[in-house]
Amino acid sequence: MLDLILPLECGGCGAPSTRWCPACAAELAVHADEPHIVVPRIDPGVPVFALGRYCGPRRNAIVALKERGRRDLAAPLSYALELGIRRLLDWGILAAPLSVVPAPTRRSAARRRGGDPVTRMAIAAAAPHRSIIVAPVLRTAGLVRDSVGLSSAARERNIAGRVRLSEVPPGEVLLVDDIITTGATACEAVRVLVAGGARVTAVLALAQV
Repeated sequence: MLDLILPLECGGCGAPSTRWCPACAAELAVHADEPHIVVPRIDPGVPVFALGRYCGPRRNAIVALKERGRRDLAAPLSYALELGIRRLLDWGILAAPLSVVPAPTRRSAARRRGGDPVTRMAIAAAAPHRSIIVAPVLRTAGLVRDSVGLSSAARERNIAGRVRLSEVPPGEVLLVDDIITTGATACEAVRVLVAGGARVTAVLALAQV
């Protein structure tokens, strides 16, 4: 009866009567060789890793979380992020103590979404690790446009000089984001962190375009 009033559907494929189906969970699984290193068009100067391509259930879940109010999808996405962080620690690419810094988002977008979903996922991903803290120390300042549809050069101009650092996070720093597109946001965020004295080791994203 509840399904008739408030119909459930999988956030990855739209299957009825479930919020997240086993098939989509399998698509989001982190395999033994993941995350993969990727090469964005704009190089942030540190290794960039992604957990998968921005397509299929992964893309649908990210869009539904950010734009359609599906906060329940933060759980499977943050679990994948946690496994990615764990894998980078196991490989020796990261070392504890570690600060996980969410990539900056536009304040208007965060208000519309009821908070920043990347920060929410980062907090959940770091929760099982005593030696990891989440440091939301980056923010955008000034007029930053929505980057959807912008070219690489336009994305770079859009974000350049508009990221601010509130304090220097301790230990090694991992910058996390939901999507790596051109690398413009990651590049500017890493630049600001390093200029402030932070030790940025890598970037990790849920998906790469």
